[in-house]
Amino acid sequence: MVVPPVPVAVAREQWLNFSEIKFFSALKKDSEELLIIFAKNPVKGKVKTRLAKEIGDNAALDIYKFLLNHTFEVTKNLQVDKVIYYAETFLQQDIFDSEIFRKELQYGQDLGEKMENAFRNAFAKAYKNVVIIGTDLLDISQRDIEDAFLQLKKNDVVIGPAKDGGYYLLGMKSLNSKVFKDKVWSTTSVLENTLEDFENKNVKLLKSRNDIDVLSDIPGDSELRKYIK
Repeated sequence: MVVPPVPVAVAREQWLNFSEIKFFSALKKDSEELLIIFAKNPVKGKVKTRLAKEIGDNAALDIYKFLLNHTFEVTKNLQVDKVIYYAETFLQQDIFDSEIFRKELQYGQDLGEKMENAFRNAFAKAYKNVVIIGTDLLDISQRDIEDAFLQLKKNDVVIGPAKDGGYYLLGMKSLNSKVFKDKVWSTTSVLENTLEDFENKNVKLLKSRNDIDVLSDIPGDSELRKYIK
């Protein structure tokens, strides 16, 4: 059965009964570990907007599609359950195989609330170790994510610090709603403020990585440079 795209405005009403949504692919729960992937829909003018100001909408879209494909490649073989949360429209036909990835819609007023809802949904399904990533990293590997789940078994929280002061990965064993509130997202204070919210927890910091937000984030020898005219 082909499931048509669901506009986010419609989905938000359906999400009022958050744990019972049926329009995403219904994969069986096979693991106690879940990887959440937050993604924007690959639409010109709506992705990599800061980067687009420097290189144009077309090049920014090409780079985003490349990063989206890279995310698929480094996550498809992970031995955990996987769900991709789209920002605006539920995509049935995309690079993320519906036999491997469950698909859902982000819901909330800002990034923090959207992530909180995704974690809440995961723990409501009885997952014990939950990790979230985005689609902005070229230098993240399958091994990095495997290590995050391994470290989460030994610690309360794992965080992958981003070089811009945020984080590219967050893993938790239980929901801590505080970490998603009162944050100025996409600023240099996010990581510091998040660590304060985990003051009494065992936190494992992973290797720092560089996400792709502006042109200076792309090294001169990066394969992404081929998209920049």
